[in-house]
Amino acid sequence: MPEAKAVNDFFSRIAARYDRANRVMSSGIDILWRRKQASLVAHGNPQIILDLATGSGDVAYTLLRKVKSAEKIIAMDFCEPMLNQGREKQATKDPDGIIDFRVGDCLNLPLESESVDAITISFGLRNLEDRHKGLTEMLRVLKPGGSLHVLEFTQPWKPVRGLYYWYLGKVIPWVSGRITGHADAYEYLSTSIEGFPTKAEISAELAEAGFQNVTAMGMTASIVALHQAYKKQ
Repeated sequence: MPEAKAVNDFFSRIAARYDRANRVMSSGIDILWRRKQASLVAHGNPQIILDLATGSGDVAYTLLRKVKSAEKIIAMDFCEPMLNQGREKQATKDPDGIIDFRVGDCLNLPLESESVDAITISFGLRNLEDRHKGLTEMLRVLKPGGSLHVLEFTQPWKPVRGLYYWYLGKVIPWVSGRITGHADAYEYLSTSIEGFPTKAEISAELAEAGFQNVTAMGMTASIVALHQAYKKQ
């Protein structure tokens, strides 16, 4: 698993152009992935939502639009430069101040136990230095019956796997290097995706951490997976 300091350094360096790089590399399809995640969160009518590894706040702002029951969205990340990107959008996207951007570490969440109704984490699970500890922290702060929604890269369908790994290893560093000026940082991204566990393996990790009713849905040739899990009532 990656070292926290290295991950923080990676995101600090690319923060200013992170959103632009994401749109280009995914051809905008990441917007659809986040909308699907938010629509599933909305089914539970949560009032307090915790968005972990929020980065520049794209998921938090999607939740704000899609989850009408939300009274507070805590958008948390351990990388201050990324949070600053999210805060810059707030005046126009969240004039009521429902989103609360906070610095925080997934491995030691600065929140009371059983204090949130739902948790989202998007493309951040693979960056945790200790996934099991992070998952148990998420379980701790969820209220009984609360839901966890994990959007993360996974291993794609076999027919497209070779082409996909070539794209990760060659195209993404080249393109992102020209957008952000840090091609070396995106080499980490490619490596972390290719070596990440399968949907079934992550589902097993969620169950081991104490979550129940664990499901996983592959999207876009299983390039990404949307995992859902719940805390016991």
